[in-house]
Amino acid sequence: MKRIVLFLATNLAVIVVLGIVASLLGVNRFLTAEGLNLGMLLGFAAVIGFGGALISLLISKPMAKFSTGAQIINGSADPTHRWLVGTVERFAKKAGIGMPEVAIYEGAPNAFATGAFKNSALVAVSTGLLQSMTREEVEAVIGHEVAHVANGDMVTLTLIQGVMNTFVVFLSRVIGYFVDRVILKNERGVGIGYYLTTIVLDIVLGVLAAVIVAWFSRQREYRADAGSAELMGDRRPMVNALARLGGLQPGQLPQTVEAMGISGKGGVMALLSTHPPIEDRIRALQQAQ
Repeated sequence: MKRIVLFLATNLAVIVVLGIVASLLGVNRFLTAEGLNLGMLLGFAAVIGFGGALISLLISKPMAKFSTGAQIINGSADPTHRWLVGTVERFAKKAGIGMPEVAIYEGAPNAFATGAFKNSALVAVSTGLLQSMTREEVEAVIGHEVAHVANGDMVTLTLIQGVMNTFVVFLSRVIGYFVDRVILKNERGVGIGYYLTTIVLDIVLGVLAAVIVAWFSRQREYRADAGSAELMGDRRPMVNALARLGGLQPGQLPQTVEAMGISGKGGVMALLSTHPPIEDRIRALQQAQ
Protein backbone atom coordinates (compact mmCIF):
# COMPACT_ATOMS: atom_id res chain seq x y z
CA MET A 1 0.00 0.00 0.00
CA LYS A 2 2.86 2.37 0.87
CA ARG A 3 4.43 1.83 -2.56
CA ILE A 4 1.15 2.58 -4.35
CA VAL A 5 0.56 5.80 -2.40
CA LEU A 6 4.17 6.84 -2.93
CA PHE A 7 3.98 6.11 -6.67
CA LEU A 8 0.76 8.13 -7.10
CA ALA A 9 2.03 11.02 -4.98
CA THR A 10 5.33 11.17 -6.86
CA ASN A 11 3.65 11.14 -10.26
CA LEU A 12 1.21 13.85 -9.18
CA ALA A 13 4.11 16.00 -7.96
CA VAL A 14 6.00 15.46 -11.23
CA ILE A 15 2.94 16.45 -13.29
CA VAL A 16 2.47 19.62 -11.25
CA VAL A 17 6.15 20.57 -11.53
CA LEU A 18 6.23 19.94 -15.29
CA GLY A 19 3.03 21.92 -15.76
CA ILE A 20 4.57 24.89 -13.94
CA VAL A 21 7.81 24.63 -15.95
CA ALA A 22 5.92 24.43 -19.26
CA SER A 23 3.86 27.47 -18.24
CA LEU A 24 6.93 29.49 -17.22
CA LEU A 25 8.65 28.67 -20.52
CA GLY A 26 5.48 29.50 -22.44
CA VAL A 27 5.63 26.25 -24.42
CA ASN A 28 2.15 25.15 -23.31
CA ARG A 29 0.59 27.66 -25.73
CA PHE A 30 1.14 25.61 -28.87
CA LEU A 31 -2.51 25.84 -29.96
CA THR A 32 -3.02 29.27 -31.51
CA ALA A 33 -5.72 31.01 -33.50
CA GLU A 34 -3.61 30.46 -36.61
CA GLY A 35 -3.26 26.75 -36.00
CA LEU A 36 -0.72 24.41 -34.42
CA ASN A 37 2.68 25.95 -33.58
CA LEU A 38 4.97 22.98 -34.19
CA GLY A 39 8.04 24.61 -32.67
CA MET A 40 6.17 25.44 -29.48
CA LEU A 41 4.65 21.94 -29.43
CA LEU A 42 8.06 20.32 -29.75
CA GLY A 43 9.27 22.40 -26.80
CA PHE A 44 6.24 21.35 -24.76
CA ALA A 45 6.75 17.69 -25.71
CA ALA A 46 10.43 17.86 -24.70
CA VAL A 47 9.62 19.43 -21.32
CA ILE A 48 7.00 16.77 -20.57
CA GLY A 49 8.97 13.89 -22.11
CA PHE A 50 12.44 14.52 -20.70
CA GLY A 51 11.29 16.35 -17.59
CA GLY A 52 9.46 13.38 -16.09
CA ALA A 53 12.28 10.95 -16.95
CA LEU A 54 14.99 13.22 -15.52
CA ILE A 55 13.09 13.96 -12.32
CA SER A 56 12.56 10.21 -11.80
CA LEU A 57 16.29 9.63 -12.29
CA LEU A 58 17.34 12.40 -9.90
CA ILE A 59 15.09 11.16 -7.09
CA SER A 60 15.70 7.47 -7.78
CA LYS A 61 18.05 6.89 -4.83
CA PRO A 62 15.94 8.41 -2.04
CA MET A 63 12.79 6.91 -3.54
CA ALA A 64 14.37 3.44 -3.70
CA LYS A 65 15.55 3.68 -0.10
CA PHE A 66 12.15 4.81 1.13
CA SER A 67 10.04 2.38 -0.87
CA THR A 68 12.14 -0.71 -0.05
CA GLY A 69 13.13 0.29 3.47
CA ALA A 70 16.77 -0.24 2.49
CA GLN A 71 19.32 0.32 5.26
CA ILE A 72 22.75 1.69 4.33
CA ILE A 73 25.53 -0.54 5.71
CA ASN A 74 28.67 1.38 4.72
CA GLY A 75 30.76 1.58 7.89
CA SER A 76 28.88 -1.23 9.64
CA ALA A 77 30.93 -3.53 11.87
CA ASP A 78 28.78 -6.58 11.10
CA PRO A 79 30.95 -9.24 9.34
CA THR A 80 28.39 -9.91 6.59
CA HIS A 81 27.92 -6.20 6.02
CA ARG A 82 31.68 -5.67 5.84
CA TRP A 83 31.97 -8.47 3.28
CA LEU A 84 29.21 -6.95 1.14
CA VAL A 85 30.71 -3.46 1.30
CA GLY A 86 34.18 -4.86 0.57
CA THR A 87 32.85 -6.75 -2.46
CA VAL A 88 31.16 -3.65 -3.86
CA GLU A 89 34.30 -1.59 -3.20
CA ARG A 90 36.53 -4.12 -4.98
CA PHE A 91 34.28 -4.25 -8.03
CA ALA A 92 33.81 -0.45 -8.09
CA LYS A 93 37.57 0.08 -8.18
CA LYS A 94 37.97 -2.49 -10.92
CA ALA A 95 35.14 -0.87 -12.92
CA GLY A 96 36.59 2.61 -12.43
CA ILE A 97 33.64 4.19 -10.62
CA GLY A 98 33.21 5.88 -7.26
CA MET A 99 32.23 3.81 -4.24
CA PRO A 100 28.43 3.35 -4.21
CA GLU A 101 26.29 3.31 -1.11
CA VAL A 102 25.56 -0.30 -0.12
CA ALA A 103 22.25 -1.30 1.40
CA ILE A 104 20.26 -4.32 2.56
CA TYR A 105 16.47 -4.51 2.51
CA GLU A 106 13.95 -7.06 3.71
CA GLY A 107 12.36 -9.05 0.90
CA ALA A 108 12.40 -11.98 -1.48
CA PRO A 109 15.54 -12.68 -3.56
CA ASN A 110 16.52 -9.66 -5.64
CA ALA A 111 19.01 -6.82 -5.91
CA PHE A 112 19.20 -3.52 -7.71
CA ALA A 113 21.37 -0.52 -8.49
CA THR A 114 20.17 3.03 -8.97
CA GLY A 115 21.31 6.64 -8.91
CA ALA A 116 21.71 9.54 -11.29
CA PHE A 117 25.52 9.51 -11.31
CA LYS A 118 28.14 6.78 -11.66
CA ASN A 119 30.16 8.00 -8.71
CA SER A 120 27.27 8.26 -6.23
CA ALA A 121 25.12 5.23 -6.96
CA LEU A 122 23.29 2.82 -4.67
CA VAL A 123 23.68 -0.97 -4.74
CA ALA A 124 21.16 -2.91 -2.66
CA VAL A 125 20.59 -6.60 -2.03
CA SER A 126 17.66 -8.28 -0.32
CA THR A 127 17.80 -10.49 2.74
CA GLY A 128 16.16 -13.21 0.65
CA LEU A 129 19.04 -13.11 -1.83
CA LEU A 130 21.63 -13.44 0.95
CA GLN A 131 19.77 -16.37 2.47
CA SER A 132 19.23 -18.31 -0.75
CA MET A 133 22.61 -17.97 -2.50
CA THR A 134 26.21 -18.88 -1.83
CA ARG A 135 28.66 -16.05 -1.26
CA GLU A 136 30.16 -16.53 -4.71
CA GLU A 137 26.71 -16.26 -6.30
CA VAL A 138 25.92 -13.12 -4.30
CA GLU A 139 29.22 -11.63 -5.45
CA ALA A 140 28.24 -12.37 -9.05
CA VAL A 141 24.93 -10.57 -8.51
CA ILE A 142 26.75 -7.60 -6.99
CA GLY A 143 29.06 -7.62 -10.02
CA HIS A 144 26.00 -7.45 -12.25
CA GLU A 145 24.68 -4.39 -10.41
CA VAL A 146 28.07 -2.64 -10.38
CA ALA A 147 28.28 -3.29 -14.13
CA HIS A 148 24.92 -1.54 -14.55
CA VAL A 149 26.37 1.50 -12.79
CA ALA A 150 29.67 1.41 -14.71
CA ASN A 151 27.80 1.09 -18.03
CA GLY A 152 25.69 4.15 -17.21
CA ASP A 153 22.51 2.15 -17.73
CA MET A 154 20.34 4.34 -15.50
CA VAL A 155 21.18 7.47 -17.50
CA THR A 156 20.95 5.68 -20.87
CA LEU A 157 17.49 4.29 -20.17
CA THR A 158 16.38 7.70 -18.87
CA LEU A 159 17.45 9.39 -22.12
CA ILE A 160 15.77 6.69 -24.22
CA GLN A 161 12.59 7.06 -22.15
CA GLY A 162 12.76 10.84 -22.57
CA VAL A 163 13.07 10.59 -26.35
CA MET A 164 10.18 8.13 -26.54
CA ASN A 165 7.99 10.28 -24.29
CA THR A 166 8.72 13.35 -26.40
CA PHE A 167 7.69 11.61 -29.62
CA VAL A 168 4.51 10.30 -27.99
CA VAL A 169 3.43 13.74 -26.78
CA PHE A 170 4.37 15.43 -30.08
CA LEU A 171 2.85 12.91 -32.50
CA SER A 172 -0.38 12.40 -30.56
CA ARG A 173 -1.14 16.12 -30.65
CA VAL A 174 -0.16 16.60 -34.29
CA ILE A 175 -2.35 13.67 -35.36
CA GLY A 176 -5.14 14.81 -33.04
CA TYR A 177 -5.10 18.26 -34.62
CA PHE A 178 -5.14 16.72 -38.11
CA VAL A 179 -8.12 14.50 -37.25
CA ASP A 180 -10.02 17.41 -35.74
CA ARG A 181 -9.41 19.89 -38.58
CA VAL A 182 -9.05 17.72 -41.71
CA ILE A 183 -11.15 14.61 -41.09
CA LEU A 184 -13.85 16.04 -38.83
CA LYS A 185 -13.57 19.47 -40.53
CA ASN A 186 -13.85 21.42 -37.29
CA GLU A 187 -13.11 25.10 -37.98
CA ARG A 188 -13.99 26.58 -34.59
CA GLY A 189 -11.10 26.29 -32.16
CA VAL A 190 -10.19 22.83 -30.96
CA GLY A 191 -12.95 20.23 -31.01
CA ILE A 192 -13.65 16.96 -29.24
CA GLY A 193 -11.89 15.08 -32.05
CA TYR A 194 -8.55 16.59 -31.00
CA TYR A 195 -8.93 15.65 -27.35
CA LEU A 196 -10.22 12.11 -27.94
CA THR A 197 -7.56 11.34 -30.55
CA THR A 198 -4.82 12.71 -28.29
CA ILE A 199 -5.96 10.59 -25.34
CA VAL A 200 -6.17 7.40 -27.42
CA LEU A 201 -2.81 7.99 -29.10
CA ASP A 202 -1.11 8.85 -25.80
CA ILE A 203 -2.08 5.35 -24.67
CA VAL A 204 -1.35 3.49 -27.93
CA LEU A 205 1.92 5.25 -28.69
CA GLY A 206 2.86 5.03 -25.02
CA VAL A 207 2.62 1.24 -25.19
CA LEU A 208 4.75 1.16 -28.36
CA ALA A 209 7.31 3.41 -26.65
CA ALA A 210 7.35 1.07 -23.64
CA VAL A 211 8.11 -1.87 -25.96
CA ILE A 212 11.13 -0.02 -27.36
CA VAL A 213 12.42 0.98 -23.92
CA ALA A 214 11.95 -2.60 -22.66
CA TRP A 215 13.97 -3.93 -25.61
CA PHE A 216 16.88 -1.64 -24.72
CA SER A 217 16.57 -2.72 -21.09
CA ARG A 218 16.84 -6.39 -22.03
CA GLN A 219 20.01 -5.73 -24.04
CA ARG A 220 21.49 -3.97 -21.01
CA GLU A 221 20.82 -7.07 -18.90
CA TYR A 222 22.95 -9.20 -21.21
CA ARG A 223 25.71 -6.62 -21.03
CA ALA A 224 25.54 -6.44 -17.22
CA ASP A 225 25.72 -10.24 -17.00
CA ALA A 226 28.86 -10.14 -19.15
CA GLY A 227 30.18 -7.31 -16.98
CA SER A 228 29.74 -9.44 -13.87
CA ALA A 229 31.68 -12.29 -15.49
CA GLU A 230 34.49 -9.85 -16.35
CA LEU A 231 34.62 -8.41 -12.83
CA MET A 232 34.63 -11.92 -11.31
CA GLY A 233 37.18 -13.19 -13.83
CA ASP A 234 34.93 -16.19 -14.46
CA ARG A 235 31.49 -16.57 -16.03
CA ARG A 236 30.49 -19.60 -13.93
CA PRO A 237 29.45 -17.70 -10.77
CA MET A 238 27.03 -15.55 -12.77
CA VAL A 239 25.70 -18.61 -14.60
CA ASN A 240 25.17 -20.33 -11.23
CA ALA A 241 23.49 -17.23 -9.78
CA LEU A 242 21.10 -17.02 -12.72
CA ALA A 243 20.34 -20.75 -12.50
CA ARG A 244 19.57 -20.30 -8.81
CA LEU A 245 17.30 -17.34 -9.57
CA GLY A 246 15.49 -19.47 -12.15
CA GLY A 247 14.21 -21.66 -9.34
CA LEU A 248 13.21 -18.78 -7.06
CA GLN A 249 10.35 -16.30 -6.99
CA PRO A 250 12.04 -12.90 -7.47
CA GLY A 251 11.08 -10.09 -5.14
CA GLN A 252 9.07 -7.18 -6.48
CA LEU A 253 10.99 -3.94 -6.91
CA PRO A 254 9.72 -0.36 -7.14
CA GLN A 255 8.95 0.66 -10.73
CA THR A 256 11.74 3.24 -10.72
CA VAL A 257 14.47 0.60 -10.23
CA GLU A 258 12.84 -2.53 -11.68
CA ALA A 259 14.88 -2.37 -14.90
CA MET A 260 18.12 -2.34 -12.88
CA GLY A 261 17.26 -5.35 -10.73
CA ILE A 262 18.96 -8.71 -11.10
CA SER A 263 15.63 -10.31 -11.90
CA GLY A 264 12.14 -9.13 -12.82
CA LYS A 265 8.68 -10.55 -13.33
CA GLY A 266 8.30 -9.04 -16.78
CA GLY A 267 5.31 -7.30 -18.27
CA VAL A 268 1.92 -8.46 -19.45
CA MET A 269 3.61 -9.54 -22.66
CA ALA A 270 7.19 -10.65 -23.32
CA LEU A 271 7.74 -7.48 -25.35
CA LEU A 272 7.18 -5.37 -22.24
CA SER A 273 9.56 -7.34 -20.01
CA THR A 274 12.59 -5.41 -18.76
CA HIS A 275 14.54 -8.66 -18.33
CA PRO A 276 15.20 -11.49 -20.80
CA PRO A 277 14.27 -15.06 -19.78
CA ILE A 278 16.79 -16.58 -17.37
CA GLU A 279 17.60 -19.42 -19.78
CA ASP A 280 18.44 -16.93 -22.55
CA ARG A 281 20.79 -15.04 -20.23
CA ILE A 282 22.53 -18.24 -19.21
CA ARG A 283 22.89 -19.30 -22.84
CA ALA A 284 24.36 -15.93 -23.80
CA LEU A 285 26.94 -16.15 -21.01
CA GLN A 286 27.91 -19.71 -21.90
CA GLN A 287 28.34 -18.82 -25.58
CA ALA A 288 30.35 -15.66 -24.89
CA GLN A 289 33.96 -15.77 -26.07
